[in-house]
Amino acid sequence: MAAVLLLLLSAGALLYSAEAQQAYDQLPENYKKGVDLVLRQLHSHAGVQHHFLFFRTLAKSDIESGFGVRYIYHNFHLKPTKCAKGTTQSDPQRCPFRNDRPLMDCAVCYKTLADEIESSPKPYVHCIQRPKLTQEMTDSRLDHCRKMSYNSGAPTLLAVSTTE
Repeated sequence: MAAVLLLLLSAGALLYSAEAQQAYDQLPENYKKGVDLVLRQLHSHAGVQHHFLFFRTLAKSDIESGFGVRYIYHNFHLKPTKCAKGTTQSDPQRCPFRNDRPLMDCAVCYKTLADEIESSPKPYVHCIQRPKLTQEMTDSRLDHCRKMSYNSGAPTLLAVSTTE
């Protein structure tokens, strides 16, 4: 009986992590690039001991500034897996989610040009374990990203000259 229960729990965990991988696969490319950027930074941090995978989107925005420039904001959760840190495997069958660790709440904002992340302004990445996230941190994230996307010198249609 215990073996059957364990088998059912394992199958449920695999289905749950497969759904999260499907959520990542359904993200537009511009958002996937931001998630990948966050995962690279998070996995390179010495204090992080778990391998994380994308879990779900909480909020996102995409501001088109013209001439192929976009400002992306994405707030999402990452969930720790049973795989060791540094694992490049994103296959949910090989890296099932852990349910005994808190979610990582991440916010990222960045500028893209022709669908590539620009280095200037520097992309903003902030991740913290969900229980430690405060309203002040959330407000600070949003303020930082709003300032990044505000560009008073942005070209407008009035600035474009045409020759006939």
